[in-house]
Amino acid sequence: MAIAAETQPEDQHKAPQEGAGEEKKRWTLNDFDIGKPLGRGKFGHVYLAREKRSNHIVALKVLFKTQLKQSQVEHQLRREVEIQSHLRHSNILRLYGYFYDQKRVYLILEYAAKGELYKELQKCKYFSERRAATYVASLARALIYCHGKHVIHRDIKPENLLVGAQGELKIADFGWSVHTFNRRRTMCGTLDYLPPEMVESVEHDANVDIWSLGVLCYEFLYGVPPFEAKEHSDTYRRIVQVDLKFPPKPIVSSAAKDLISQMLVKDGSQRLPLIKVLEHPWIIQNADPSGVFKG
Repeated sequence: MAIAAETQPEDQHKAPQEGAGEEKKRWTLNDFDIGKPLGRGKFGHVYLAREKRSNHIVALKVLFKTQLKQSQVEHQLRREVEIQSHLRHSNILRLYGYFYDQKRVYLILEYAAKGELYKELQKCKYFSERRAATYVASLARALIYCHGKHVIHRDIKPENLLVGAQGELKIADFGWSVHTFNRRRTMCGTLDYLPPEMVESVEHDANVDIWSLGVLCYEFLYGVPPFEAKEHSDTYRRIVQVDLKFPPKPIVSSAAKDLISQMLVKDGSQRLPLIKVLEHPWIIQNADPSGVFKG
């Protein structure tokens, strides 16, 4: 469940009530005009909303406490809010704040006007190399920023990416992200995107995000994830063996395949570092330097 922004030049990253010298007040539902539904997720819904005082357009994610409790994800939500509210990057969806009442928790998020990337990928079947490279470069920059703040995302996939009004990509969901100063062993994320170290439940670090970016790059270009199989057990096996195959159709350049092959490496320490991803010839030749795919 995710969201992106109507981009006012500098204004875009201001919270709806960040004014000069203003006291921060507690939000309530009365502060917003609620508009159309934007999507629904496991624990609630997302609505278009306008903050009445500033007229700032946001996305309001409404989560039901009973469902959060039943699934025992309150701790995960707290962590998500804590992490996302401190991140400031043009390719990361802003979390402006939150409030709650007896039954619900409300997250005030940046509005991504062009919606979910997943739906766009389904519509197009697969992306052009220029479009895929632009997106991969944007995400590499956002992940370099996250890793610099000791945040591993751990769940990069099309469903967690939104598109802003200008066509810029936004990482939207930080439900599995973690502040890390050590290696972790938690099994999380989505099966098709899980790296070998998570499948085998061995320690992992920020290099898991490089693997996921490689899987994503493949899915952008081929329309399916690389280790997809009918049975979960076969997907696991293909991931652990890095059973990477490039189908003949659609036609993809050898440079793109080279980049994917350098990211999808079993040993996390041997994966191409994100800074080197940005320097890869395929990215340099294809990615729009503005970070926005212009069609």
